[in-house]
Amino acid sequence: MANADISTLEKLRAQLGKEAVVTEWVLVSQERIDQFAEATGDFQWIHVDTERSAKESPFGGTIAHGFLTLSLLGKFYLDDIHLPFCDMGINYGLNKVRFTNPVRSGSRVRGRFVLSSLSDIDNGIQMTWTVTCEIEGVARPACIAEHVVRRYFRAAVVHEGTKP
Repeated sequence: MANADISTLEKLRAQLGKEAVVTEWVLVSQERIDQFAEATGDFQWIHVDTERSAKESPFGGTIAHGFLTLSLLGKFYLDDIHLPFCDMGINYGLNKVRFTNPVRSGSRVRGRFVLSSLSDIDNGIQMTWTVTCEIEGVARPACIAEHVVRRYFRAAVVHEGTKP
């Protein structure tokens, strides 16, 4: 599927209820898992101990932290959701998150983004995306999340129905 044209606010609004973006695949390497453990202080052996995980884990090796998979949403937004009429964005929160399948070290994941809601806010928009994080070659996804994001308009851009 080619990604939808969301280069204007009107084109973005036309994507409401539709799958608008499918991201590129991202490798979840053991190095990335170890870096995430270092950043968060979560050194659970199923994530970082490759030898023990190979012997004792029901997954046959290490798996990514669920929050590592979720944190990739930020990369997906930066790399694949281009809204040239907006200048900056913030993560406004999550309505619902489910980790439905572990991501084994060495797997690749990608995101499928459905625009579930879109509303005007002062000098910007609030979007809720239903995001499915797929694992390459695996039927059941790794994560499904309702992610709320706010994006703010560029100062020079004026949009009908929004406050300056």
